[in-house]
Amino acid sequence: MNTKELLYVIKPEQQNKQDLQTLLSLHPEIKFVSLMGVDFAGNDTDEKIPMKVFLEDIDSFLEGSAAQTDGSSVVLTGIATLNNARVDLVVDKTVNWFVDYNYEHFDTANGRMIGTLRIPCYLLHNGNFVDSRSILKNTLDYMEEEILKLFKKHPVIPGLEHIHGEDIEKIIFTSATELEFWVKSPREDAPIEALSSSQMMQEQYWQRTRGNVRTALEQTVETLDLYGLEPEMGHKECGGVKGQIDANGHMSHVMEQLEVDWKFASGVQTGDNEILARIIVKEIFRMNGLEVSFQAKPIPGVAGSGEHTHVGIAAKMKNGKIINLFSPSDMHKEFLSAIGYGALMGLLKNYEVTNPFISCTIDSLNRLKPGFEAPVCIVTSLGLSPDNPSRNRTILAGLIRDLDNPKATRIEMRSPNPYTNTYIAIAAFYLSCLDGIKACVESGKDLKAMEKEISKQAGEKGFYLEKDRQYRTEDDVFEDFTAEERSKLFGEPPATVWENLCAFDKYPEKVAVLTQGNILKQEYIESFRQGALIRWTTELINRIIPEYYQAVVEMKKLHSPESSTDCDLALWHKIQVLRAKLAKDSFEEKSIFTSIRKAVAEGDYDAASKLKVEMTATMEALKALYHDYKQNIID
Repeated sequence: MNTKELLYVIKPEQQNKQDLQTLLSLHPEIKFVSLMGVDFAGNDTDEKIPMKVFLEDIDSFLEGSAAQTDGSSVVLTGIATLNNARVDLVVDKTVNWFVDYNYEHFDTANGRMIGTLRIPCYLLHNGNFVDSRSILKNTLDYMEEEILKLFKKHPVIPGLEHIHGEDIEKIIFTSATELEFWVKSPREDAPIEALSSSQMMQEQYWQRTRGNVRTALEQTVETLDLYGLEPEMGHKECGGVKGQIDANGHMSHVMEQLEVDWKFASGVQTGDNEILARIIVKEIFRMNGLEVSFQAKPIPGVAGSGEHTHVGIAAKMKNGKIINLFSPSDMHKEFLSAIGYGALMGLLKNYEVTNPFISCTIDSLNRLKPGFEAPVCIVTSLGLSPDNPSRNRTILAGLIRDLDNPKATRIEMRSPNPYTNTYIAIAAFYLSCLDGIKACVESGKDLKAMEKEISKQAGEKGFYLEKDRQYRTEDDVFEDFTAEERSKLFGEPPATVWENLCAFDKYPEKVAVLTQGNILKQEYIESFRQGALIRWTTELINRIIPEYYQAVVEMKKLHSPESSTDCDLALWHKIQVLRAKLAKDSFEEKSIFTSIRKAVAEGDYDAASKLKVEMTATMEALKALYHDYKQNIID
């Protein structure tokens, strides 16, 4: 089958009745339509509608409510309730529509794969749009209005003296994500020790892929290109071990970490592209007999998977020229323009209330631990000097610059993971940027003063950033600072989902930054918080504790009286103490597992959070002890 015969993308200019009827008549293998809305948790809907129904009622699909769905079944907590659950899906005709092909189902008439036309939609409830896609779209519309107002009030902005506000036609918001993921052979796992050792010895990063992993990666890159995502790279990441070749010449015991990157996009297209890319990766690797995990930390003690998210702002001039608003007039003398400095400062100053949208699961916070190149501190790096760009991989917000290409200047947020809701994350990033942009442009300061502001030491008062914090370092955050120093200078990172969500109450002035323009409304933030809290407690009680309990039960006594040593006896005694602490109740004292269940049942989330931290530390200590104990058994 020639894949070039298939239809992969329907662009906005083709999304009218006449063109659609023509295109779909030429491709009868596209037999279904799926309406894709995205809830506050980043879940996308998939409603299969026969193509015949779509074509018969195409006018109402394109111009009105395409369909209805049960909003109480998705994550719109407290908004679409059981007694008020109707949500209308409204078609978005400003982005690409993609055709999702079933690689295992073929049209008997022409031999082509059966396709489903996925149409991105907004979710409408009680006359209001209540979905992640609309939040990002409306945020960027508001951002454009506000930035144009700034240029009208300040026609010449520091670092952007080469352009004039009156010459700007449009503001463009560019963003991109980098998708990392793990692949493995079904029902086969590599030992943690082997994975950890391979990572420490840097055996995998940029290594050549082999066998079905290579085939799947190459097919993924080719397929992304067919959909117009313009893939830039597919490569091995730092995690993994070498696979083995079985007697039939096939790869087995595969356990590798990969990354796929594609070209930046604008607006909600960035999030739509990411969802499509995840589908393609999962389907193609599955076809090649491999399982894919997009979890942030699927394997304890080994590198997790991030999804670094890049954001930039440009202006399209009336003469058609595109100007990067982050880049200064002279790239060799200054790091950033006033808009660039403001965006970076806004991201850092308001990150505490952005963080809950980025890391709202146990899995996501498991990744954010020192030692794995994952950011734990609210800090940036500019580079050694304006004419000597550098990359510090230990910080949260990285400044990416190319002296020969001012259009490439952007900010890389290193905290998101593959399951972060990209739509809301980017909206929160840009709203935070806007707060800092306004402060810098309105301050009347020059670029040297702005560089001094972002480079200030803790205790120094600035015109925008908080006095007791440091926001820039060119040092290694993990090697050159102690844990206590990191917390004091860059802020205490949240240890649990509950601690992260508490930022919404702790920093009301920063929440006000996110709710400016009344787009990311307070009620939407509360809905997101309640949904995240439900998922956190449910996972804690129904998944984490049962898994830990099973692990505790399986830690059996292995030594015999005849061959045991004093070391065996001492280790086993310590193991028994920790097993009881975690899982065994007495009349006088309840176990950690029981105490967490009780705290959650009573709504005491502060106690549940503290106990969760204690449980994790105790479990890690227990596993380490049992590992040492087993290693000493030679019977």
